[in-house]
Amino acid sequence: MSIALPAVGGRTGRTARPVARPAFGPAASPKARSGTRPRPGVRPQPHSRLLLGLGLALLPWMVVLATSLPTSATASHWSLAWVGLDALEAAGLISTGILLHRDDPRHSLTAVATAALLLTDAWFDITTAAPGGDLTTAVATALIVELPVAFVCARLALRGVTTRG
Repeated sequence: MSIALPAVGGRTGRTARPVARPAFGPAASPKARSGTRPRPGVRPQPHSRLLLGLGLALLPWMVVLATSLPTSATASHWSLAWVGLDALEAAGLISTGILLHRDDPRHSLTAVATAALLLTDAWFDITTAAPGGDLTTAVATALIVELPVAFVCARLALRGVTTRG
C-alpha cells in the first residue's frame, strides 16, 4: 500500500514516492492495515485463542477478588518482595542502557519490560501506603521518579520498534 503525496515545488498532479512501511512493528502487520481479522487463508497464531480466553477469564475472577479479599494482610517476606521488585527494575534500567548504548534493537524489549515494572511499582507503592505521610511520599515518588522514567522507557521501546526496518 502506498500513499500519494502532493508534489512539493514541482509540477502539479505529480506524486511523491510511496511511503515505506517498517519491516516490523504495528504498521508492518497486515492485520494493522485490515483491522483485527487475519487475511483470508491465513490461520491465526496458535496461542492467540488461548491468550484471549485467559484474559477474558480474568475479568470475572477480578470481581471475585474484589468482593472476597480482606482489606489488609500480613506478608512474611514483605521486604524481600520490594527488594526483588527494585532489583528487577535496576536490571531493566541497566540492561536497557547497555543495549541502547550499543545501538542494539533489543533495547526495546528491556525498555518495555522496565516500563511495566516501574508502573507496577508505582501502583503498589500507592495502593499499599498508609494514609498520611506514607501515601504522600508514595504519590510524590510515583510522580517525580517512577512514572517519568516509565514514560521514557515506553518511548524508547516504541521508538525502537517503529524506527527499525
